[in-house]
Amino acid sequence: MKGPVLVTGCSSGIGRATALALVKAGLPTWASARRRESLTELEAAGCHTIELDVTIEESRVNAVATIENAAGRLGALVNNAGYSQIGPVEEVSLESLRQQFETNVFGLIRLCQLVLPGMREQHGGTIVNLGSAAGLVTPPASAAYSMTKYSLEALSDALRFEVRDFGVRVVLLEPGAVRSEFIATGQATMPIGSGPYEAFKHNVITMIERTHRPTAGGVLDANTVADVIVKAITAKSPKARYRIGSQARVMPRVRHLLGDRLWDATMRRLVPTGQSAPVAWSRSQRE
Repeated sequence: MKGPVLVTGCSSGIGRATALALVKAGLPTWASARRRESLTELEAAGCHTIELDVTIEESRVNAVATIENAAGRLGALVNNAGYSQIGPVEEVSLESLRQQFETNVFGLIRLCQLVLPGMREQHGGTIVNLGSAAGLVTPPASAAYSMTKYSLEALSDALRFEVRDFGVRVVLLEPGAVRSEFIATGQATMPIGSGPYEAFKHNVITMIERTHRPTAGGVLDANTVADVIVKAITAKSPKARYRIGSQARVMPRVRHLLGDRLWDATMRRLVPTGQSAPVAWSRSQRE
């Protein structure tokens, strides 16, 4: 691989685990986050650290320019920065929805635009986009987050075709639920109060807590995803997609086999929209 690796969103979760895994693999790694002080542990482990807010143009441009000036053209970009937002569509403000897309989609696209000239010049590079099983099957109350991850499906397909002849590879990861602070962030966006969706929201939170408890099956460790990212970057010919975990591999097939009516009926039974309590789940769902 030519050049350093930039990883976004490294303050916790998948980003942090990925930066550590890349350094362990011997790759020159630049770990980034909105607050550089949150990256002290990664710096001690051998990462270069840099402040980067993916929603701010000046921050994006400065980060890429700083790395290229210090270490040369980027060899890989790991677009990991993002967050979850849950709630009924009627109650999600347009401002919140726009911010979700600014972080999860538009910031990611802009970073691709900034690193591609250098990758084309050196005829080599890898862009890894962190999608989600929620970009394959939409979990209850996750329209905002899922829309951003469905967007990355289209983006990655289009970009992969466009840059292949320049020696640039584009890889999309589709992990199931990952045990990290990511889940708590999503829950915090859906306050409980009063209104027509309160019973539904209580049931959604109950579902999330049940399926992400320590003993729950199907929930991934961040290190598992990080290992796949390292594999994708170092592989001579990486896959276009990596579906990670049973949720990403099984649930899209179940969704397809059931069809719309049976799927909706199943979801209503598992996460009631009315006052009745949810029944026990036989399988985990994506956050």
